[in-house]
Amino acid sequence: MAGILAQQLPEQALQFAYLVSGIMFIQGLRDMTHPRTATRGNLISSGGMFLAVAVTILWFEILTPAILAAGLLIGGVVGAYLAVAVETTEMPQLVGLFNGFGGGASAVVAGAELVDVLAGSGDLGVGLTASAAIAAIIGSVTFSGSFVASGKLHGIVGESPVSTNVGHALKVTFLGVALVAGAVLVVQPSLFGGVPTAEWVPVYWVIVAAALLLGIFLVVPIGGADMPVVISLLNSYSGLAAATTGFVLNNTVLIIAGTLVGAAGMILTIIMCESMNRSLANVFFGGLGGDDTAEEMEDIYEGQITETSPEEVTMLLETAERVVIVPGYGMAVAQAQHAVAELVDLLEDSGVDVEFGIHPVAGRMPGHMNALLAEADVPYDKMRELEEVNPTFSQTDLVIVTGANDVVNPRANEDDDSPIAGMPILNVEDARHVVVNKRSLSPGFSGIANPLFARDNTSMLFGDAKASMQSLVNEYKESNS
Repeated sequence: MAGILAQQLPEQALQFAYLVSGIMFIQGLRDMTHPRTATRGNLISSGGMFLAVAVTILWFEILTPAILAAGLLIGGVVGAYLAVAVETTEMPQLVGLFNGFGGGASAVVAGAELVDVLAGSGDLGVGLTASAAIAAIIGSVTFSGSFVASGKLHGIVGESPVSTNVGHALKVTFLGVALVAGAVLVVQPSLFGGVPTAEWVPVYWVIVAAALLLGIFLVVPIGGADMPVVISLLNSYSGLAAATTGFVLNNTVLIIAGTLVGAAGMILTIIMCESMNRSLANVFFGGLGGDDTAEEMEDIYEGQITETSPEEVTMLLETAERVVIVPGYGMAVAQAQHAVAELVDLLEDSGVDVEFGIHPVAGRMPGHMNALLAEADVPYDKMRELEEVNPTFSQTDLVIVTGANDVVNPRANEDDDSPIAGMPILNVEDARHVVVNKRSLSPGFSGIANPLFARDNTSMLFGDAKASMQSLVNEYKESNS
């Protein structure tokens, strides 16, 4: 049904508005590639989406004012609540949920378009049915897979309840059902000249059901260490589902937005895989993790661990000219970023050169450590990526590793049989002194011991990251008062 704008303006006006929105998406994405312009980029992209949604609603009059107001109110309240209530440490879970909602919305909208065509006298052509089938598969996999990923990060979804072989068989089965149902949806109407028939609607929901189950069994077996890759890939899927739904609706701006999200997510996924020296297939079907026995860990650690205290670390800090801090998920769990930022300020006031070494897969999602440190007002120019900071460790007096494990494990370079063999790591052992702050000697997600802890230049500061960093802050203040 034509809306207010459609009655007053030519069709070209709608396409021009979509073009402006697309340009705003591209500019916003470009600005988000740099920390200094990221906020502006986010605002520009949001403005582009607002323009696209507003023009679409007014042009097609798809909602009554009451329903529109209700939707905006509910969505606004939920969004505002999440922005305030969700901790930064839980941001990966929230991102996973957003990916899921995007994919689910695409599947539902594509199905609704089929129903709408069947209700009228439209033609179920191959373009429409093929696009709808693809949107159903990708969107449904994204929906269920994202919710499982979010649940795993939140600790409410455990290991896979089925064996690996059975799990692979179920994946193949559900994928086969979805593809066969999709083929039926595409081929059957064309055999009858594309004449709409209500009998074809259930076929679409068979695709959705099979893809939902496929998404669950794809993500359930994957360990927490691989969640950054999974979240990036599902983000890409949500964009691809939106772009495909754009073809279903013949909506230009949805195609542009979905393609941008899909491409950006895929590029990020590739970067994450390269950062772990693993293929995407290995992430989904191989898994990361070893199983060092207690005896093997004892061989590495026994008699080789040097324990330290905040007082001793403070003495090292007082003589250091350059310090690098390597954050990990332990810092996020303990919410230690503010204590770390305070320590950095104190050291800089004393003339110490301080930087952060950020591994691409540290934490539970890409950029997790950067976001946490930015929350504590740490300047972005102090956050160095792996390639930048690695050459500087040999000129570093002290490295403080807080809550990180696998990303500083030298077995990646020394042990070809290790699950993390070949993974680029932060070469912190090259520094003069290394202090590792962890609760215990327990392994990281890889499940293997870390010989860094037993090195001659490494000392272990056992304890909660927040409490330990705050103790360092207090000790340093006292020693310099």
